[in-house]
Amino acid sequence: MGDAGPRHDVSCVVHVHSTYSDGTATVPEVLAAAREAGADAVLLTDHDTLAARRDGWEGWHDGVLLVVGIEISPRGGHYLAFGVPGEIPHAGRGATEIAAAVRAAGGFGVAAHPFSEGGRMLVPALTRRIVLPHGWPALADPRGTDGIELWSLTTDAAEGWRTPAAAVRWLRDPASATDDGPPARHLSAWDALSARRRVPALGGLDGHAPGVRIDGRVRSPLSHRATFDLLRTHLVCDRPLSGEAAADCATVLAALRAGSAWLSRPCVADATGARLWAEGADGATVPMGAEARAGPARLRLRLPRAAEVRVLRDGAIVAARAGAAVDLDVAEPGAYRVEARIDGRLWLLSNPVHLRAASPR
Repeated sequence: MGDAGPRHDVSCVVHVHSTYSDGTATVPEVLAAAREAGADAVLLTDHDTLAARRDGWEGWHDGVLLVVGIEISPRGGHYLAFGVPGEIPHAGRGATEIAAAVRAAGGFGVAAHPFSEGGRMLVPALTRRIVLPHGWPALADPRGTDGIELWSLTTDAAEGWRTPAAAVRWLRDPASATDDGPPARHLSAWDALSARRRVPALGGLDGHAPGVRIDGRVRSPLSHRATFDLLRTHLVCDRPLSGEAAADCATVLAALRAGSAWLSRPCVADATGARLWAEGADGATVPMGAEARAGPARLRLRLPRAAEVRVLRDGAIVAARAGAAVDLDVAEPGAYRVEARIDGRLWLLSNPVHLRAASPR
């Protein structure tokens, strides 16, 4: 087989805040930035409110689909919930209870900036943390989350700043500063989790466009227009978007839940057409994000352009190739994922194809 069958690309900016909570930009300004950046969809996640949906914003707006989720924000960590009909109370609930409440409401949840440890400037004048730790405390519990924000772009960046000069350098040229991708410890932790169970991953911006409004316009050193080019969650959906809001929101959320997603960097190259799947000896396919019983299989990768490719199994490199197509025979159980770089810059990072020693439940 030359491909994994008809699949449809949707390029999303995920984990974005507006003036409905603590973002500086209005929903129309967020949508305008997404349109200018060429994104297909925005997944809005204001803190503890679905007011944007109640005000009629969910749906299509001049070529951009707005999906309204919510960031549930207890003190101990935050949780992105999608597909829920109303706000999820968190007072008095622990992390696992919050995840269970999201599922009981018919939705699914993603641990926001789950590996956060906080950040501190290493200069005498700054004695307090500039970012408080707010990771997700239930990652080890299979019931504690349905997925993770593997790369939380602005949170991870701020936690890595050790001097004011480092912060200024990042803000001046964030594209170069993100060339290496998410922190290595995040990838190691995710690989360890994925070796045991499916943990779908997305790339989120935690985008607030921090700044002020002057004369009705946002003044920010980190605008949505800039960050929307830095990181996307690029979905590979079972059906094309139709223009009907409810159906299209469901299509996007189904792909997100399934882990049928690349973390992509449009500032490096377009991800449209990138495909990863496994093909068993019987011809059955296992798409990216799915799982099946291990056995003799061929892992197939197709990219829209040539790149430096690494294939990893449970975090260990099993192949390194250059090109736009890779076919790799695999027999060992494991979570197989792909990283692709162009001129040394991270371009794509896949969710795994999970091949299990025992039949998946």
